[in-house]
Amino acid sequence: MNAKFKFILAAVLFSELLSAQRQMEYLKRGIVAVPSDSGVFVSWRLLGTEAQDIHFDLYRTENNSTKKLNVKPLLHETNFLDKTADKAKNYTYFVKSYAQDKSVDIDSANYVANQKPYFSIPLKTPQGYTPNDASVADLDGDGEYEIILHQTGRSKDNSQKGETDPPIIQAYKMDGKLLWEINLGKNIREGAHYTQFLVYDLDQDGKAEIVMKTADGSRDGKGKFIGDPTKNYVNENGMILSGPEFLTVFEGENGAEIHTVNYEVPRFAGSLNPTDEEMTETWGDAKGNRIDRFLGAIAYLDGKTPSVIMSRGYYTRTAIAAWDYKDKKLSLRWLFDTESSEENKKYRGQGNHNLSIADIDNDGKDEIVFGAMTVDDDGKVLNSTGYGHGDALHVGDLDPSNPGLEIFDIQERFDDAGAHFRDGKTGKVLWKLPSTVYSKAGKFQGPGRGLSLNIDPRYEGSESWAAGAGLKGVYNTKGKKISDKNPPANMSIYWDGDFLSEILDGTNISKWDWKKEKSNLIFDAKNFQCESNNGTKKNPALVADLFGDWREEIIYRTTDNQELRIFSTTIPTQHRLYTLMHNPQYRLSIVWQNVGYNQPPHTDYYLDESIKEIPKPNIITVKH
Repeated sequence: MNAKFKFILAAVLFSELLSAQRQMEYLKRGIVAVPSDSGVFVSWRLLGTEAQDIHFDLYRTENNSTKKLNVKPLLHETNFLDKTADKAKNYTYFVKSYAQDKSVDIDSANYVANQKPYFSIPLKTPQGYTPNDASVADLDGDGEYEIILHQTGRSKDNSQKGETDPPIIQAYKMDGKLLWEINLGKNIREGAHYTQFLVYDLDQDGKAEIVMKTADGSRDGKGKFIGDPTKNYVNENGMILSGPEFLTVFEGENGAEIHTVNYEVPRFAGSLNPTDEEMTETWGDAKGNRIDRFLGAIAYLDGKTPSVIMSRGYYTRTAIAAWDYKDKKLSLRWLFDTESSEENKKYRGQGNHNLSIADIDNDGKDEIVFGAMTVDDDGKVLNSTGYGHGDALHVGDLDPSNPGLEIFDIQERFDDAGAHFRDGKTGKVLWKLPSTVYSKAGKFQGPGRGLSLNIDPRYEGSESWAAGAGLKGVYNTKGKKISDKNPPANMSIYWDGDFLSEILDGTNISKWDWKKEKSNLIFDAKNFQCESNNGTKKNPALVADLFGDWREEIIYRTTDNQELRIFSTTIPTQHRLYTLMHNPQYRLSIVWQNVGYNQPPHTDYYLDESIKEIPKPNIITVKH
């Protein structure tokens, strides 16, 4: 091979490598200062585009006098406990790095005298409403996150009769400034399965958009109505089974409508007045229970740019639409519908109350893990277990000894597959657990909760467990029971500084003691007048790596519904990771966390004390 050809080949390969880079959001240093028992705890981001070994210097400013706090360069951590701080004084903290892009360092954290151990966001909660799920994104392109909040009034499950209040979505700056309010109107029903809101930078201009299902009477953040606001399609049971359905992209900065298209798929294509029999045959009932089950997500279907995923149905018929957003317009990329062919019909009823997005087959493009079924980036089914519907779903490198990603899923089945652990790429079931308990009504009772987290250092990989249907105990990656007792099974969080997950249940953070087989409480937000959401689901508004080092923050509403409070750990750690929000799978997990039954985010890599270096994400950041 001559030198010229080698050069051309190298250039082509380098070009292909660059073209495979995902475009993700630009973030500043995200430095924060929080009071702790021993002083002021300061932490900041290492970005996914930076070298793992860059060093930092931390500075504190008081009355125009600046002092460097570290004696030696900070090489192993992105946090610092300022034990010399007087917590009754005001300070400003900033860091200087030896990074190539110095603009990310143009950031600072103000510590206010006698500051509370949380960040407060005052709300303008409408009368009769309660702050519920939240998401975050950079709406105005300043390198900092804003909060997008779902405010809920009267809410109903799909199986329940009765009218609901219109869903309201608000956007806030971190200082509490209300940016806009979108009212989805009376023709969008309120409930966990109806109102999915997706916030992400869809057109890669450095500022995020928001995508939601809309209808006649939805009102954007500028006060403009979508469709005909005089129409009312709410029937005598409080359901909405007629009228047009739309999908709308809104401007993230001001909430204005950008583009609206018809929702895919419609309730009954080609039949304006379907019979009860037709409705039941297609969707499972004629009461509006199964037809209005919606899920949503963002996925990089081409490996480089984001697409919108919106679906309808999972108990029987399932339709999943992928949309591209370019030049301020939505265009349909593909539509998967179980009713479109005899081949597809065998995939009816395989969806969960949630979904996950991950590069399951390691081709650089995302797949949609839709419960028991995984749909490839091209809209065709990659694999399916056939196990049917479930309530919890976890996707990640759960077993590092097995190549690629794994999936832990639970099902509403009374048989040998109440929960199972499978290979992501092939769908091969590696092990499963039986449901053994019928409900009092004599019907099957599948488990209602399940988690797969690294909580026991004695075993490589994540430990998995499920709650309900007679499922007891914690299992390792090979399906071996390692504990007879169950930890709580709602959410998770990285909090205390090691690489084991902590367990988040309601307002409690606990650490699993594998020796005594019990959970030890390490934090309770109830002590700060906070509440969790969604009844027995007991979710915070959001858990995500919002700022500071790689540990996660939690957002709760206050008991009076007038405030959000963000809690960030004050426990020092010597571990350094780039921000979890620059891990592609984790970032998309934050987008879908509010969808259906909230599930915790997962990275696409395995995290353990034995791991020497975390793989660097193949991303580029887009600055406004």
